[in-house]
Amino acid sequence: MEKTIKLYTLSYSEVKTYWMAFIFMVGNILLPQLCHLIPQGGVTWLPIYFFTLVGAYKYGWKVGLLTALASPLINHLMFGMPALAMLPAIIMKSTILALSAGWMAHRFQKVTWWTLLAVILIYQGLGTLGEWGLTGSWQTALQDFRIGLPGMALQLIGGYTLLNLIKK
Repeated sequence: MEKTIKLYTLSYSEVKTYWMAFIFMVGNILLPQLCHLIPQGGVTWLPIYFFTLVGAYKYGWKVGLLTALASPLINHLMFGMPALAMLPAIIMKSTILALSAGWMAHRFQKVTWWTLLAVILIYQGLGTLGEWGLTGSWQTALQDFRIGLPGMALQLIGGYTLLNLIKK
């Protein structure tokens, strides 16, 4: 089932861009803190990507990119998570996520299970290749696919649900 919702493409000259990015950054700070209360919660639930997906899909790649770049850095500075060694891969994946979600929303102008699944597969697929290049370890690069499938399911189901709840 697909639903038509109001999607935006905000510019960097609009105050709303920064306000929305701030709201999604807060979500990307709080959700990981909740997930880290569970052993292996971060690598299982992939919480740092959730609000980047929603923000970029709803408000465009610029909101998504601000969220993608700031969230991991703020989380690291405030809580030491993600670890410094993981920041380049997480920022790279977050950036790919923001750009692909913003593009997919702009291209199709609606939220569907298939468009969100495509975004998740694009950022995870390209991100896995990029992480392999950064770390030189195929096993490390495949970690999200080995351990993080519940997080990808959360992004798909939770992202679809939240995007449809914030229609206006």
